[in-house]
Amino acid sequence: MSDDRHRIAAAGIAATVLADGAELCSLTNAAGDEMLWQAGPVWPRHAPVLFPIVGRLADDTLRHEGRSYRLTQHGFARDRRFRWSGRSDTACHLVLEDDAATRASFPFAFRFEIGFAVADATLLVTYSVHNPAAETLPASFGAHPALRWPLRAGAAKSGHTLTFAAPEPAPIRRLAGGLILPERFASPVAGRRLHLDESLFAADAIILDQVASDSVQFAAPDGPAIEMTWHGFRQLGLWMRPGGDFLCIEPWHGHADPVGFAGPFTEKPGLLHIPPGGEARASYAIRLMVDAENRSA
Repeated sequence: MSDDRHRIAAAGIAATVLADGAELCSLTNAAGDEMLWQAGPVWPRHAPVLFPIVGRLADDTLRHEGRSYRLTQHGFARDRRFRWSGRSDTACHLVLEDDAATRASFPFAFRFEIGFAVADATLLVTYSVHNPAAETLPASFGAHPALRWPLRAGAAKSGHTLTFAAPEPAPIRRLAGGLILPERFASPVAGRRLHLDESLFAADAIILDQVASDSVQFAAPDGPAIEMTWHGFRQLGLWMRPGGDFLCIEPWHGHADPVGFAGPFTEKPGLLHIPPGGEARASYAIRLMVDAENRSA
């Protein structure tokens, strides 16, 4: 059993998880087809974990009790080695706790746990953040899985769609320099359906900060589809980098600083505030499907 990675498998699905960053690095269907972006030069990650922030802080600076700390985009969890706390043929569990290195950029105690489990062509990922300290823990967390686009090898990207569980008419948010613009923009989702095109991401991520759905189906014009569901997250980000054959569907609890925000970190919009001894939980699931389900758009 490797200390660096662990493979789990069940009917219709297999996944590999790295100790570095607790990052999912492979997700294959019953036919053995890889459904996750394989960290090419365009973007060298697979599915990074976002913690203790989502997005950027203004000037990459966390301000707390008169001191400034350097904390870069999406936080440090994706670049830290987690400890295995449990492994089996169908599940694994990893833990990251604060130490001198984390406190140099994030001056708070925490215990961050991530679990992965597979069953019935579905991967379930669970997040838990525990506050062991006597002060409130301000933090955010999120997921960033990069799913293969196009879903079928050799196919065109055109014709792929996202179909949400509910209509998504609320205006979306956009970024400038990694920070959230004050303006709101018309939703590109028509009813429940978003017709995917790289041009949608020319202005960086699409942020649904008033998302009504708790699931979305990512489908090719014919053939394979992926359904993603989430619980305990409040926002949804959609992102791809031009030239990359992937689409990131990202449940978040939290977001980047708004343009112009210069307050203390504890007043950052969108944070969780976990009380002493408290815990915050969230989860998402990825179901690999042979064909798209017939949903009304």
